[in-house]
Amino acid sequence: MKPAAIKTPSERQVEVVRSFDAPVDLVWKSFSEPELIRRWMLGPPGWSMPICEMDFRVGGKYENRFRNNDEGTEFGLVGEFRKIESLCKIVQDESYGPLNPGEEMSHSAVVTINFRDVNGVTTVATLIEYASKEARDAALATGMTDSMEMGYCRIDDLLVS
Repeated sequence: MKPAAIKTPSERQVEVVRSFDAPVDLVWKSFSEPELIRRWMLGPPGWSMPICEMDFRVGGKYENRFRNNDEGTEFGLVGEFRKIESLCKIVQDESYGPLNPGEEMSHSAVVTINFRDVNGVTTVATLIEYASKEARDAALATGMTDSMEMGYCRIDDLLVS
């Protein structure tokens, strides 16, 4: 499949669109089952996900903690599921930042993930809306979209195994 297409439809949004050569039910599992998320949502080599917890239901919360194994640094994503339409859409609140006691999370966003299956090819369109242009730009500066594509390549591998 082609690499993810990245757009900035507004000054507060990032859209990432990627297709997978698999039916929607298999791709959906990659986004909704913690044991699969832990295998693909890792970013660059050298990172791990020591915590991947989720209560996958409307109102349920999630936490993903990432660790740079070389440096020992960590950051996390935490949030709550706002809307879940099985095999079609996930809407979630998301906050990003360090997970040390007393430190505040930053870069809050609303993430909308749409799934569309056409003849066994599933397209996933992720729209991330930040509170401000500055928050969006800070998130982009982390290399977030490159890390997303690295993860999506891991999904490709999971889908063929």
